[in-house]
Parts: sequence; C-alpha cells; structure tokens
Amino acid sequence: MKLKEFARQLGLSPTTVSRALSGYPEVSEKTRKRVAEEAVRLGYRPNINAVRLVTGRAGAIGVVMGRTGEFHFAEYMSGMAERLDGEDIDILVSPTADRDSTDEVSLYSRLATSGRVDAVIVHSPKPNDERIALLHELGFPFLVHGRSETDVPHAWLDIDNETAIRRATSHLIDLGHRRIAMINGRHGRTFSLHRDKGYRDALQERGIAFDPRLLVHDHFTDELGFRYARAFLEQAPRPTAFVAGSMMTALGVYRAVRSRGLVVGKDISVIAHDDVFPYLTAENMVPSLSATRSSMRAAGARSADLVLQLLGGRAAEEIQELWPVELILRESTGPAPAEAQS
Repeated sequence: MKLKEFARQLGLSPTTVSRALSGYPEVSEKTRKRVAEEAVRLGYRPNINAVRLVTGRAGAIGVVMGRTGEFHFAEYMSGMAERLDGEDIDILVSPTADRDSTDEVSLYSRLATSGRVDAVIVHSPKPNDERIALLHELGFPFLVHGRSETDVPHAWLDIDNETAIRRATSHLIDLGHRRIAMINGRHGRTFSLHRDKGYRDALQERGIAFDPRLLVHDHFTDELGFRYARAFLEQAPRPTAFVAGSMMTALGVYRAVRSRGLVVGKDISVIAHDDVFPYLTAENMVPSLSATRSSMRAAGARSADLVLQLLGGRAAEEIQELWPVELILRESTGPAPAEAQS
C-alpha cells in the first residue's frame, strides 16, 4: 500500500500521516495513535525514503568513535541498536583519532551540517566543551553522554561517578588501606574530574593526605593498567590497594600484581568500575572483582530513547538523568596487610 492510498483511507493528508508516524509534536496524540493503530490493522509499513522526503529528516543519529575504548563503544552501540530496532532510524558512525583539538570540533560541525543525521551524541565531555557550544549555536539536536559544567543548556545522561569512587575508596579505607592508588580516565574530562573528587574527598574525610604519586590519568586499556600498576608497585612503600577506572584497567592491574609475586585480595586489593561486559564479567575474574557497577549497553539504549524524545519535540533542558551506581563487594578486596596498618 502506498502512502497516498493509506492516507486516503484515513481521510488525512499524506504529510499528516508521515508526520504522525515520525512522532512530530505538532500532530495530536489522538491522531498519532489512530494512524499507528490503522497502520497495524491494514499492514501498512511506510517507505522510509518517502517518509524522509516528506519530513525532511535524514533518519539517522550520528555517533563519533575514537581509536581507544572500543569495548565500551561496542556495548554502548549494542544498546542503541536494540532501542532503535524497528524505528527506521540508522546509526552513522564517524571515526576520530582521539585528539583533543579543533579537529574533533570540526568533525561535529561537518556532521551537523551534512544533512546525513538528525541528531548527534557527544561522548566524554569536558567542563567547558566546545562541541556543546557549537551544536547549540547551530541549533542542532544533540545529547551528551556525560555532563558538562558549561552554561549552554543541553540534554544529558550520566552516572554518579563522584559518589561511586568515593564509596569505593571509603570501602578500602574501612579495610585498613592507607596507600590507595587510582588509575583514572583522561585528563580534563568531566567524569575524570568527578572521580578525582570522589577519591580525594574519601581520603580527606578519613584524615589521609592525598599523594599525587598515587594518581594517574590515561585511556582505559589492559596494557596501560599493567604499566601504571607496575610503576606504583615499585614505589617504597608501595600501595596496598588500587581503584581502577574500568574493567580493562583492572585486568592490567591483576597482571602487574601477579608479576610481582603478589596475590590479589590478600597482598593487594583491587576495586574497579564495571561496565558489565557480557564477555568479561567481574564475578568470573580470579579472584572475583569488587566493583562499582553500571551498564554501557543500558546507557546506549537510554541515550537512543532520549534522542528520539528530543526529535519528538521535548526540550533539552527537561532531559537530565543522573544514574546511581551500585557497589558490589567480592574477593578482590580484603584487609590491608598488618604492616601497612601500623
């Protein structure tokens, strides 16, 4: 059935039918519901190219992928794909070299003005993020996965990184640890700043002086986790516990601990942020890994849903979601060695 025939049977214009099926806010809820019900009853499925011509939409959401963090990205994209299944909306992925420069801003500018996407998702924002300012100035719909301290109004979805790391660090302190190393994310990113604050606040609350030699920032990879953990363990006195920024980082920490002839959970405690990978689970690590827990897949699905709401006319200022993070204790955290508590 063609669009014109379907619209004729409903006594509506083809444009109204297209807009109703695409969720435009100017179409009443009553009309949208009627069109949707009749589409199911009559077996009508719109030609997506025709709908895009009528609505002026590209039918795609833009996402930028860096060279690192592919495991996190894959889970996030899987969540988006699950939510967008059946929505006739594609995901356009643009690569970037992970450089903090004007190149990245230019990439978002090209995406927004290309006509190939209807909205974009901004990842790992900075407190005063140029990408957010640019997209707002262009009047282009966007969602931030994370938060920014900019005054520019924007829709965002984030997890409570500060509280998560404060709880993780406090747990280690409760176990008697005083020299606690943290391998955090990249410098200048809002989530890293929030995690820094949680870590420092936990130390300060218990009267433990912050030691800059026990904190490092970089990408979340197994190899970097190994290198930084090895360097920390060569200090005298060495740390007795680690807060790892991701599951991949924790893998590297485990390797470094074992390479020194030490035992995770006995000589060295480890707690990490768990991104809930289906192929790498905290409970299946040896020993099982204590972790703060959130799902990148769930974040991807919710991000796609919120972008659809933006495109449906919901105000960006109304979309601000902060998700709590669970703390799950397992075998990788134990009491600090007696000599470290003296």
